[in-house]
Amino acid sequence: MTSTGTTAPQPPGVARLLRPYAGGFAVVVVLQVIGAVAGLAPLLAVVELGRTLLAPGPADDGHARDVVIAGAAGLLVRLLFTAVSSGVGHLLDTRVQLSLRRQLAAQLGRVPIGRLARRRNGELAKLVGEDVSAVHPLIAHTPGELVSAFVVPLISLGYLLTVDWRLTLITLIPVLLAVALVPLMMTPTRLREQEEFDAAMGRISASVVEFVQGIAVVKAFGGSERAHSAFRTAVGDFTRSFYRMVRGLSGVAAGMQVALSPPFVLLAVLVGGAYRITEGGLAPADLLPFLLLGLGLTAPVAALGHGFDDLQAARRAVGRIRDVLAEPSLPEPVRPVAPEGNRVELRDVRFGYEDAAAGYEGAAAGREVLRGIDLVLEPGTTTAVVGPSGSGKSTLVQLLPRFYDPNHGSVLLGGVDLREMGSQELYRRVSFVFQDVRLLRASVADNIALAVPHADRDAVVRAARRASIHDRVLELSRGYDSVIGEDARLSGGEAQRLSIARALLADAPVLVLDEATAFADPQTEQAVREALAQTRQKRTTLVIAHRLETIADADTVVMLRDGEIVERGTTTELLARNGAFAEFWNIHAGAVGVGAVRAGAMEGEEAR
Repeated sequence: MTSTGTTAPQPPGVARLLRPYAGGFAVVVVLQVIGAVAGLAPLLAVVELGRTLLAPGPADDGHARDVVIAGAAGLLVRLLFTAVSSGVGHLLDTRVQLSLRRQLAAQLGRVPIGRLARRRNGELAKLVGEDVSAVHPLIAHTPGELVSAFVVPLISLGYLLTVDWRLTLITLIPVLLAVALVPLMMTPTRLREQEEFDAAMGRISASVVEFVQGIAVVKAFGGSERAHSAFRTAVGDFTRSFYRMVRGLSGVAAGMQVALSPPFVLLAVLVGGAYRITEGGLAPADLLPFLLLGLGLTAPVAALGHGFDDLQAARRAVGRIRDVLAEPSLPEPVRPVAPEGNRVELRDVRFGYEDAAAGYEGAAAGREVLRGIDLVLEPGTTTAVVGPSGSGKSTLVQLLPRFYDPNHGSVLLGGVDLREMGSQELYRRVSFVFQDVRLLRASVADNIALAVPHADRDAVVRAARRASIHDRVLELSRGYDSVIGEDARLSGGEAQRLSIARALLADAPVLVLDEATAFADPQTEQAVREALAQTRQKRTTLVIAHRLETIADADTVVMLRDGEIVERGTTTELLARNGAFAEFWNIHAGAVGVGAVRAGAMEGEEAR
């Protein structure tokens, strides 16, 4: 068997995620450094102006004027460069967010369906939406704030040390107190409370999505109270986690805010300055730079402290994004093998879901849903899979488009194991229509041409006609240009017919149908069946069916029970055996008022 590439990448670090944008970050930092340095000019101008005016003798008007001009120029440079730095940072942020969303979309398309099933819809929506948006402070604000937090204090310190190093140390006391409190915000308890807060937010998003998606069922069966109760429970959990987080951080945050507040800084400078002046170690005019630059020492650190929660949220969001990007993708072969023909074969296939969250049809974790499946689908034939709920029908058909790989055995197409085929080749040969149809928020034409994006309008219309959806499309406000979800609202049956048109246009040699006409009326179903029958001779078709008409049309019927094939053959052969399939047929025939097994069928007449 051809070897496959590595499928379990290491989680990409923040630096790796942002490496393509290093040049943009460098521009932001350089602009911010220039702006931050220039921003000190007005403060130093005030200091120098004060010394000039307080000096004995007449004031030097020319020097005072030059100082004012220099301060005004520095202020202008600061405003200009910080504005440009902020603009570049925000443009960079939009590029990073777009890139992350594209990476997530591509990764979610590569990850096996079973791994996605572990995550609730609300969690995935929060990941692609809120979590990517939460990266905004890290990209647009943090670089500039970090530069200000380090460059401004360092330059200020260098200047103040030349004036009086003892008072400089006293001026640093508020900053040192604030910095000493930072580790208290990063204890394991605080980090765990923040993670619980994020998890509670995710549960609220998931409960809202589930409630909205199931609103019709909730209203029809009077379950609104239970649905509201689930939402209230999620809100209650969020409130408690938020209270614990705020209670744990409030004391530390208050201490940092007091330490960095202007009154506290001025108090420390005035007390220390008064002491130095009274002992004769400092001239009164030299106190002025400490009063002005002392605030400059704390202001950037205070700004960084106010954004600490946003930075923490961004860090956690990046962690969740990294986890998804590190999910193992479906293995791709190093040297793909091209299949010869379209014969489908399942050899001793066994499959069980990894955990209960990934399972369908109520499958328990670790229990085999399919056991020892041997099945051949010849080109030009239709194979119908029937059986009670939970028998493994949907799981079986999802192996063919490789939504899952079997735990044992193999699925072959054209004599080639699907794991040895490239995904592009596989999806060029296999198309599928499921009962739960998902349409894109795009035009009707684009939805039909999803697998053949370069198809012309005539081809799209022909596929829509064959799927009996053309007339309905023409009734829409903009016809085939109508956008699903905006000016196009389709029923469940109409959405299914649209997906069938998509499969007909793709014209793949292997077609998988999972109750593809479950929502269609009898006339529409008949038209769709006739359309599919027109190309039946050149296509291998696998269909999950409950309707007797679909079963009767099949060349082979496979009866599943508890993950095993218990009967197979033509409809007539299986009815003649009077076994599990005959019982299934009679139950369904009685349910739709057709009657029990017809005598003609039992005698060998083709059941149609």
